[in-house]
Formats: sequence, C-alpha cells, structure tokens
Amino acid sequence: MAKKKLARFAEMRQFDNVIEATAEEVLNSRHPLYGRWADGFFGSQGPITLELGCGKGEYTVQMAKMFRERNFLGVDIKGARMWKGARQAVEEGIMNAGFLRTRIEMISSFFAPGEIDQIWLTFPDPQLKKARKRLTSAAFLNRYRRFLREGGTVHLKTDSIELHDYTLSVIQENGLETEDATDDLYGRGETSEILSIKTFYEQQYLDQGKPISYLRFRLDGPPEITEPDEE
Repeated sequence: MAKKKLARFAEMRQFDNVIEATAEEVLNSRHPLYGRWADGFFGSQGPITLELGCGKGEYTVQMAKMFRERNFLGVDIKGARMWKGARQAVEEGIMNAGFLRTRIEMISSFFAPGEIDQIWLTFPDPQLKKARKRLTSAAFLNRYRRFLREGGTVHLKTDSIELHDYTLSVIQENGLETEDATDDLYGRGETSEILSIKTFYEQQYLDQGKPISYLRFRLDGPPEITEPDEE
C-alpha cells in the first residue's frame, strides 16, 4: 500500500492540474496564485467553485463536466485519494477541473477577496468531539468569507445529522441567510442534477439506508461569525 501511495504521489507531481503546497510555504504569506487562479491556473475567466475536503474528487470532476463555462478546484490534504480525480480530469481532458493539495486551515492564504464564487463541503468529517475542527465552525466560515464573493453560497452535503444540526445552529446564531435546508435530500422527491452527484462514500451511506442532508447558505452578515452558545 505504501508503494502504491508513493507511486500516486509521484504521478500526481507530473499533472498540470494539481498544485501542492506545504503549510510552511504559505504560513504568514500568500501563495503565488493568490488572486490569479482564473488566468494563472485555469486560463479561463469563468467563476471558481471550491470543493473543500474533496477526497477522491468525484464532485469536482462531475461539476466541471456539467458546467464547462465555470472552473472547479478540489482541495484536500490526502493526495493518494485526490489522485483519482486529478487523473480522470487529465485523461478526459477536463480543463476546468483542478486540485490543490494543502491543509484547509491554510485556505485563506490562497485566494483574494471575492475570488471564489461558491464553496462545496461534501461529506466532511463531522468532528463530533471537536467543534472547532468542523469545516462549518465559526473559525472556518470566517476564513471562507475572506475570499467568497458577496452573495456567494456555501453548500453542505452530509450523512451526519449532528453536523447538519450544528451548522444550522451556527447559521441561526449569526443571522445568516439559508437558501435551502433538508435533513433528507432524496426523500423529499426529485432533486437537481448537481445535487444528484454521488461520491463513493455517499453511495455507501445510501446503501446503508442513511438519509443525506443538505444545506445551502450565504455568509453575508455580521462582521465576525461566532459559535452558538451550545452545540
């Protein structure tokens, strides 16, 4: 398994659609592509959507295939998983799909204000014991709003009702605008094509009979997003 991972890492370094950045490279500094992703990486002025915690990159690749006029960037620290989506994009010539390997804690070092149009969180670790590590915690949402355009949206798909409810509580505590919310995405009836994309893990959850929840909300609101009093 270790040899397989090393081979994937080596192959991924040859992909033009992958940027790898260590924490040391962006600690207290901006990445060279800061504010330049459209021209400097994608070579296209289409709006940019981030998938944070992209795993194997299924959502990034499928969204890019659906919306060729837009750009999609999957972000994760686990390169051996990301390799699958990056390789698929290369093999299929999907030029509007790219990948960034870095820690999401460092994400605000990569993008300028207003540079990102949408953010997707697809089945992130719910971090049931550590609220501050959740990708919808106040700390992370404050990072996102530094580069998410005004009126831009955050999408959360999860099998964790705890993460769904927690995120709702953060939204309500801060008076953020909710555009869509359901604790049973497929149970409520026919859904949109983009919401029907299923990752490897999502299909596993569905096979186990778990409902999938979904939230779409905006970050426009108070100057600083804060944690709710109680989880």
